[in-house]
Amino acid sequence: QVRLVESGGGLVQAGGSLRLSCVSSGTGIMFSFTAMNWYRQAPGKERELVATITPSGGVATYADPVKGRFTISSDNAKSTVYLQMNSLKPEDTAVYYCNLNLWWGQGTQVTVSS
Repeated sequence: QVRLVESGGGLVQAGGSLRLSCVSSGTGIMFSFTAMNWYRQAPGKERELVATITPSGGVATYADPVKGRFTISSDNAKSTVYLQMNSLKPEDTAVYYCNLNLWWGQGTQVTVSS
């Protein structure tokens, strides 16, 4: 059974940083051969893709609002994907979810105060 568990969210002031982690289990070799994604959903808004990393951490892509501030990375040995978030803004406030194919984590809340 595939399970994704996010952690690392919290309350931070604007300009601060957080690092989110997503630990996967039950994925077998899928983790090494499937792109991993971070999404976020703010209150009253649709869920949006924030960042993607290709299998084996080859290529990362980012949504325009987070380019230059967020970095996605993966550790295949730990079956974990990270999202380093720097220079956080109030508009980054959302629940952040990791996604692998059809599976989603439960989300972790990120709140950025102005």
